[in-house]
Amino acid sequence: MIQLHDKQFVPFISEQEIDFAIATMAAQVEADFADETPVFVGVLNGAFMVVSDFMKHYKKPCEVSFIKLASYEGTSSTNEVKQLIGLNQDLTGRTVIVIEDIVDTGNTVAELKALFKKQNVKHFKIATLFLKPDAYTKDIKIDYVGIRIPNKFIVGFGLDYDGLGRNLREVYQLK
Repeated sequence: MIQLHDKQFVPFISEQEIDFAIATMAAQVEADFADETPVFVGVLNGAFMVVSDFMKHYKKPCEVSFIKLASYEGTSSTNEVKQLIGLNQDLTGRTVIVIEDIVDTGNTVAELKALFKKQNVKHFKIATLFLKPDAYTKDIKIDYVGIRIPNKFIVGFGLDYDGLGRNLREVYQLK
């Protein structure tokens, strides 16, 4: 058990399970886009560890970039997505695969889909390490899912609780 601020968290998903899920997603994307050079777009801050490990497993030519959006305060979604840092490259006609740490309500996914639709991309795909199917409210397909989890608040492997816990190698759930 760990304590972050005023809350306690218990072990939930091991480092080995996370690595296997990311390696599996990378292999699926690699098979689907073997003849292309996709642009992977990591969503900061949470996805930095997922993107790093994903890139280690992806063996074909690719590019990587980041975008920063925010939709969380404390342990709950604000249901409002703010774009804080955007992309500065032309993605017209490119295959863009967004790499997320977690998809719950889907508000960030909807914002990203609208953003990339304006960019005239060839393919727009979403890959997420964690998906909360019970919390997901959108009709947008999540193309690559590492691990489906219940609608519980988690920290670790890039996910935080008010700034703490991102550096944990495994994932913990709220006790």
